[in-house]
Amino acid sequence: MSDNERKNVLIVSVHPEPRSLNASLTAFAAEELHAAGHRVRQSDLYAMKWKAGVDADDFPDHSPADRLEVMAVSGRATAAGRLSQDIAAEQEKLRWADAVILQFPMWWFSVPAVMKGWIDRVFTYNFGYGGKDMPRYGDGTLAGRRAMLSMTIGAREQAFSRRGIHGPLNDVLFPLHHGLLHYTGMEVLQPFVVWHAIGLGEEAYEAAQREYRERLRTLFTAEPLPFRALRDGDYTRSLELRPGLEAPGTDGLALHLRRDG
Repeated sequence: MSDNERKNVLIVSVHPEPRSLNASLTAFAAEELHAAGHRVRQSDLYAMKWKAGVDADDFPDHSPADRLEVMAVSGRATAAGRLSQDIAAEQEKLRWADAVILQFPMWWFSVPAVMKGWIDRVFTYNFGYGGKDMPRYGDGTLAGRRAMLSMTIGAREQAFSRRGIHGPLNDVLFPLHHGLLHYTGMEVLQPFVVWHAIGLGEEAYEAAQREYRERLRTLFTAEPLPFRALRDGDYTRSLELRPGLEAPGTDGLALHLRRDG
């Protein structure tokens, strides 16, 4: 593999048990990616004892006498390179990465609190989001990178289907896929899921490994979810989808996928 083919992959993982299925999947992904010639860095949030809550300690120059207006304060700190060391290190990893994998167990239809805290603290104003002139939804700080969610779910796949009681999985994941990853410019891949993960047997785990190996093999070639980019003019100045762009009968969150997708 040439240097041009070698890629940088960041795996951000979260689980309180180092012998968990999620920890095993993280190790498996790192081994597979290394074997394929890629460079891998990991952020194990529990092992790092990651602080989940945003507070004044995130911004060393902030005076206790001033109100902590998080958006404004974080934006100034980001622009000045004066964020707390742990946040700055994670932003550097994201800039380094060509692809990002978020590995987590689905808890209450989302990521665990520690990973949500990683998102809240790392995606600061002037990094993850900004004013009206900062690119977003298909562009942004992390444009040119790929992202994939890898998760374990206790339920069976049918429960997250179109007719399933929990709703379609990609609708449940829309805030992460569209509101975080696509918003900041990344190309978002279909998620990798280990279903019915509680008490997963050896045979089922081996099958999951085979599927994950293929997903990792195509990490840089698979077609991403066809989210509409803001730059394409599909939305009004009020950020509402223009009439007539949706496929007949389409509604809900699927409106934000291009018709050819």
